Amino acid sequence: MIKRPRILTGDRPTGKLHLGHYVGTLQNRVRLQAQYDCFFLVADFHMLTTRLDRELLTETKTNIHDVVLDNLSVGIDPNASVYVLQSFVPQIAEIALIFANLVTVPRLQRVPTLKDVMHDLEIEQPSVGLLNYPVLQAADILCVRADLVPVGKDQASHLEVTREIARRFNSLYGEGVLPEPETLIGDVPTLVGLDGQAKASKSLGNAIFLSDDAKTVEQKVRGMYTDPKRIRADIPGQVEGNPVFIYHDAFNDDLAEVADLKERYRQGNVGDVEVKRKLAAAINRFLEPIRQRRTELEAQPNIVAEVLAAGSERARSEAAETLRRMKEAMGLAYYG
Repeated sequence: MIKRPRILTGDRPTGKLHLGHYVGTLQNRVRLQAQYDCFFLVADFHMLTTRLDRELLTETKTNIHDVVLDNLSVGIDPNASVYVLQSFVPQIAEIALIFANLVTVPRLQRVPTLKDVMHDLEIEQPSVGLLNYPVLQAADILCVRADLVPVGKDQASHLEVTREIARRFNSLYGEGVLPEPETLIGDVPTLVGLDGQAKASKSLGNAIFLSDDAKTVEQKVRGMYTDPKRIRADIPGQVEGNPVFIYHDAFNDDLAEVADLKERYRQGNVGDVEVKRKLAAAINRFLEPIRQRRTELEAQPNIVAEVLAAGSERARSEAAETLRRMKEAMGLAYYG
């Protein structure tokens, strides 16, 4: 049997997933599970780097359930992929402790995501946990000896810390102990928010969630930002960069309808009401099978717990083997 390349990617459990997550990661995961040995991580420890308020932490259990349910609803097969809860794999923390001795503070301070998070959250001095985020991420990836990590083009540099740690470990203790994972680059789009902001986000309240019902979708679409210069339906409108048409392109499977709406919009022969009504219908058409699968899954109250238990057990086994190899190479194999 030919061993398939192994992938690890995941989510922080900060809330339900939305259409932006679908086009950015979930759609790709459904495709990847047929080609790779996929490990999908629910990174609850990573959440602690920016969420310490007890009120937010009490939402974690519900968020974990929702994140896994959203993934399963879009077509992730738990029998074909491995779903892992980070805190259920204690070896990750031990591996991260070892890795923390292989990278310098100045190197971590240069990680682009750290700078972005500090800027967005107005953090003047990062906590040790936030600074150590890439090291824990390296432990996530290397604990199961992943060969590939799916990232967007703008995030490829973030995996370099993992690659550097693996390279450093192997140079000190023996080549080939840890893989040096490659980046799997995908053309991952960023879905614009309903309000025209650069990114759909739960915190900004500008997203359509995979679990939204039909009426909620219709309500959200009616309030979408369009061409601000178009004050009447008979005024030619801008299609390029218009959020309503970005969503039509992403989710409306009736290509002829989209082409007709664009043409009439440019000519000033269609109003925003009709364009939005047809968009809401298209999104609901897209979401309906996802809603149906979610309903079927919700009828199995233990499904998420069972998926995480089985996947985390598999990950613990892999991580224990990784840790054994590491300690043996380092001369720390005290027993056995």
